[in-house]
Amino acid sequence: MSSPAISIVTPSLNQAEYLEETLTSVLDQGFDGLEYVVVDGGSSDGSVEIIKRYSNRLSHWVSEPDRGHADAINKGFGHTSGEIMAWINSSDVYLPWTLSTVAAVFRDVPQAQWVIGVPSYWSNAHALTSIHPTFHNRYDFLASHHCTIQQESVFWRRPLWDACGGHVSADLRLACDHELWMRFSRKAPLYHVDSVLAAFRPHLDRRGSVQGEEYHRETRATWDHYRSQASSQDLRRALLVRAGGSRVGRVMRTAARSLALTSWDIPPRIVFDHATQHWTVS
Repeated sequence: MSSPAISIVTPSLNQAEYLEETLTSVLDQGFDGLEYVVVDGGSSDGSVEIIKRYSNRLSHWVSEPDRGHADAINKGFGHTSGEIMAWINSSDVYLPWTLSTVAAVFRDVPQAQWVIGVPSYWSNAHALTSIHPTFHNRYDFLASHHCTIQQESVFWRRPLWDACGGHVSADLRLACDHELWMRFSRKAPLYHVDSVLAAFRPHLDRRGSVQGEEYHRETRATWDHYRSQASSQDLRRALLVRAGGSRVGRVMRTAARSLALTSWDIPPRIVFDHATQHWTVS
């Protein structure tokens, strides 16, 4: 079976120190169905020269002032048409198997509308330093504004993007990813893939990473907004999640059954079946 086309966007501004490694982590996978767009916000640190070196391998690129991170992402996706979508910031990296794995996962598990790999972290010495498996369902997102997921490890189908408005929120300076996940979670469950797909690189000077307090202020505002739109039944279920966590005890499971919880309450997990050589839902 042919692989689906994958559209990747990289927004960037003055990240020359890390940009080339991000670009090569995407381009050097040799994935035939790649549609890669780079949107630079008018950098003055040599980023444009780096982008130009790879321009013949990019579907589109631009360097011009924009209205911020979300604007750059939206601008980039406006030049794409692939069935699978994601963005990776200009200091983070994909792993050599990322795109082929993502294509196989979406091929083998057609019901999955969005997926996340095992969150991981990357050092400036080009080493994978740690992994942090997490499992979230839609009630986790409603239960706490601290329920955040690793953005660069998330991939989704274009119909889900279109059904949720086809944009990230330009009203948010930092937490546009969290707001998008809240929208996604109302439409489809998040599937968790048993593979590391991308790595986040923390910086000693915090450049290129979220600014904690402001990010959490924005996630709190987003959380308040979507909780105000949730049904009373969903809010009760979220309270159960908050009280007992995903691994609820016997009492919590009994309470959950009384609310007729669905399969959405068990975060779907995608694992590789070595017998069939396909990805399947565990």
